[in-house]
Amino acid sequence: MAKSCKVSLDPAVCEMVEKAGRLEVETVWDRYQAMLPQCGFGETGLCCRHCLQGPCRIDPFGGEPKAGICGATADVIVARGLDRAIAAGGASHSGHAKHIAHTLKKAVRGKAPDYAIKDKAKLRKVAERLGIPTEGRSEAEIGLAVAEAALADFNEKATEAPVTWVATTVTEKRSKLLMERGLMPKGIDYEIADIMHRTHYGCDADPINLLQAGIRCSLTDFAGCHMGTDLSDILFGTPQPVVSEANLGVLKADMVNVAVHGHNPVLSEIIVQVAEEMKPEAKAAGAGGVNVVGICCTGNEVLMRHGIPSCTHSLSQEMALITGALDAVVMDYQCIMPSLATVAECMGTRLITTMETMKIPGAIHIPFAEERAKEIAREIIRHAIEAFTRRRGKPVDIPQNRSKVVAGFSAEAIINALSKLNADDPLKPLLDNIVAGNIRGVCLFCGCNNVKVPQDRNFVTMARRLLKENVLVLASGCGAGALMRHGFMDPASVDEVCGEGLKAVLTAIGEANGLGGPLPPVLHVGSCVDTSRAVALAVPLANRLGVDTDQLPVVASAPEATAEKAVAIGTWAVTLGIPTHVGVMLPVVGSRYVTQVLTDKVRDLTGGYFIVEPDPESAGQKLLAAIDERRAGLGLNVPGGARR
Repeated sequence: MAKSCKVSLDPAVCEMVEKAGRLEVETVWDRYQAMLPQCGFGETGLCCRHCLQGPCRIDPFGGEPKAGICGATADVIVARGLDRAIAAGGASHSGHAKHIAHTLKKAVRGKAPDYAIKDKAKLRKVAERLGIPTEGRSEAEIGLAVAEAALADFNEKATEAPVTWVATTVTEKRSKLLMERGLMPKGIDYEIADIMHRTHYGCDADPINLLQAGIRCSLTDFAGCHMGTDLSDILFGTPQPVVSEANLGVLKADMVNVAVHGHNPVLSEIIVQVAEEMKPEAKAAGAGGVNVVGICCTGNEVLMRHGIPSCTHSLSQEMALITGALDAVVMDYQCIMPSLATVAECMGTRLITTMETMKIPGAIHIPFAEERAKEIAREIIRHAIEAFTRRRGKPVDIPQNRSKVVAGFSAEAIINALSKLNADDPLKPLLDNIVAGNIRGVCLFCGCNNVKVPQDRNFVTMARRLLKENVLVLASGCGAGALMRHGFMDPASVDEVCGEGLKAVLTAIGEANGLGGPLPPVLHVGSCVDTSRAVALAVPLANRLGVDTDQLPVVASAPEATAEKAVAIGTWAVTLGIPTHVGVMLPVVGSRYVTQVLTDKVRDLTGGYFIVEPDPESAGQKLLAAIDERRAGLGLNVPGGARR
């Protein structure tokens, strides 16, 4: 068995990479090598192909050319490119939210009988936050009003009202600041369209104006994230801690293995239900049953609500197919590699696309409709059962790598756990431990894996450093996947990886909740959409202290960022006042001015800023320095220093 390799820290991935080499199956790492050297103009953001006169490129060393054919400078080209990435990220997360809003609307109107409101308390809580009357109204009436309020957030309001999923989910101070500085979005789709307009040929050529528009647009991604999380919780239930496993070892040779892949729980929730119902059909085909596993954020969704094990994430998605044991991959959208079709053909896996926004040549397309959800899920699983009959008895290669995972820490679950220490004031134990220094600060890890970085290296290195320094770590998306595969979500690893103060806090909370031991070192808060759960925890903390979020000892990090969604998330985190680390170079360094704005000057506007640092050890130190600066600002003790 391959113990280690250059491409990943995960031994299961290394084992499958070795197998892929023997079978001459091309993987993402092979394609990366074939792409080298990559375009230096593109890496620095100095390539523009937004009109048919180009592509234009600017000399990154100050020589000629200094402007594109239209006269756009390096600052303008870089700012336009960044804005377009933010808009694409905002479109993806808000598109996810819009889909769930339509599903909720169909469910409460009786048009999607396989769906129902699971969390009635959260429905009322969200309605009240939005100013929707609840007294004397049925759940269907409230649900319809919430769905319509969500959909109304997508277009510019006739009344000039701001996007409610921004204005009502941040502190009052932050909402006021955003309004005063022209950063509050008017509508989700409106701001995304505005970016596409202003970055068109012959439009906005003021880099500051462009960057302010990008900041405003990033909040459409935040609105989409928060909305998607709220509506998913209402429909499918707010996550509570569950115990499961992660890594390729969760596949089972004698069962029909079905992976749900992508980012949206609307279909995967039904797949989980129907898989259990179809166990007799699987047994009739000679299998032990249907084994549903997760890939990427759809995997995170079913992990935190149902304990479905996570198979793999992001960069290593091809490796699940390389095992030969995966019978079907059921996909919704986002972060799905088109290369899966080639690998599936080699390995005999059925690849099934389901959404109009995501088709792959070579895959079976089964259009999904909420009105026929269970019927469609049965059709999908029958494809998997048929694939199992073809591979039954053939050898497979399943790495025996599995890590225990305790997942499902929604903001509600965290506050509920804290209430066991202080029922009257659940936030007080957390605040007291921050003040005492047992918790130095909080860091949220998010984002994907990036082929330019040995898989999981930056996540693991930084998490180890921060945990030893008593930083409370939350994780979402494929960042959560990276850490769960390496044991960071197993309570048994607390003694090894946590500092004494953090260890005492996690143990006290765990024991108060009847666990007989600590919470895990890293708290899994969900999919990449659920990054908003960290804000849902930070806002009441800030309110409790009477400060804004830019004063909290809270930081964020995307150590191996890849997708445009990560750019959008990072930008809204900075907009909410959070120092935010990115571990790969953003395509902005071709403009010294834009780089300076993002890493320094934006702090005067929002209180947050970007930290761009590829070295994980240095990045960890910079995040600790940012946490300590916030502690000092609140008059709290700083490790190695005096109270200020």
